Amino acid sequence: MAEYSNKNPYPSKINVNYVLNGEGSLKETRHIVFDLGDSGLEYKAGDALGVFPTCPPDLVDLTIERLGCPPDQMVVVKDEEMTLRDALLTKSEIHRLSKRFIQGLSTHFSDSGGSVKMQIVSRTRLDSDGFILEQWMSDEDDDYPEGYAPLGPVDDPEFALWSSLVNDDAAMEDYIWSRDYVDLFEDMPSLNLGAQEFIDAVDTLKPRLYSIASSPDHEPGTVHLTVGIVRYSHHGRDRTGLTTGYLADRCPEGGSSVPVFMSPTRSFVLPADVSTDIIMVGPGTGIAPFRAFLQQRVSDGATGRNWLFFGDWTEAGEFYYRDEIEAWMEGGAIERIDLAWSREGSEKVYVQHLMAKHGAEIWSRIDAGGYFYVCGDKLRMAKDVHRTLISICAEHGGMSDADAAAYVEQRMMKDEKRYLRDVY
Repeated sequence: MAEYSNKNPYPSKINVNYVLNGEGSLKETRHIVFDLGDSGLEYKAGDALGVFPTCPPDLVDLTIERLGCPPDQMVVVKDEEMTLRDALLTKSEIHRLSKRFIQGLSTHFSDSGGSVKMQIVSRTRLDSDGFILEQWMSDEDDDYPEGYAPLGPVDDPEFALWSSLVNDDAAMEDYIWSRDYVDLFEDMPSLNLGAQEFIDAVDTLKPRLYSIASSPDHEPGTVHLTVGIVRYSHHGRDRTGLTTGYLADRCPEGGSSVPVFMSPTRSFVLPADVSTDIIMVGPGTGIAPFRAFLQQRVSDGATGRNWLFFGDWTEAGEFYYRDEIEAWMEGGAIERIDLAWSREGSEKVYVQHLMAKHGAEIWSRIDAGGYFYVCGDKLRMAKDVHRTLISICAEHGGMSDADAAAYVEQRMMKDEKRYLRDVY
């Protein structure tokens, strides 16, 4: 049997692909089930699934049009020969500009030095009846009509844009954040790149990793994902996230073959002792690995208490896996749940607010050896949760702020490895 990996992904079939959101939700979050077939692929709760997307065909065709190259022109990608269209569809990151690509355009601007020289090479004057009054043509580079001074250099707006980007990191990040190569070609219409030159300059298509939302013991032969679909509009065109748009729009149930591989985790794992209490903080799509954890804890007959903090915008629109969660609550698999809905009521409520409210109980459980898990947005949510956890330890553990930080960041995270994070 073949060994499937990042370099040799398994062509999995999608069995299930549906929207989790309730009616009226302004979000699109999907539950997607991949069939592992006879792949022999194995995973555990806490692992991630690597997914190789393809680029949007309409973006591929538009990019080829702007390049001005035939779609069937042959190019080489990592020693593999294929058509330009196939290379852009399956091998190249063309949905977003790269900093390296823009910096590499220096050779295209080195001759102009930032300006374009304009020179009069001929001049014809006619009278009102169309008869020629003067007809002049230049014989030498420094020749020009009598009474006219030579024209000086004219600023090149394309060079000015390029120069502003490569000399200002903030401007570069702002520019590439919302643009793809079609946008660049529109801003730099004089740019002339060959097919192979373009392929060599753009980034290679990379897989995306998603936290697995299932336990192999509970869902044998399949792997489940919880995917938030990214859709937005910039510079006159509607766009999607590369992989989320691919999974949502071009991977229907029963008719899709998607290259996947397993990405095991060594750290984001359940405690070996099934009697250990765990606290899980996973708003939004951060619920994914905790659905897997809960399935696994049920399969293992775990006696440790499971406490879940979950939330999103609204209960009606974003209470993902509500039926399963309520069944776990009724059956005792979830001993406690706290829900935070940020767009209901007069004040925004987030998971860290509920943590602070129940700080004494959180401290009691982690002081007794409980595990604390966080999954989700690392830029805001995870930082807020981290600060709140330190505050809880300071207040309810009778520590100074410095000692509380050391307890959380050194003892729990590094020494005992029972404060675990899966953030993105």
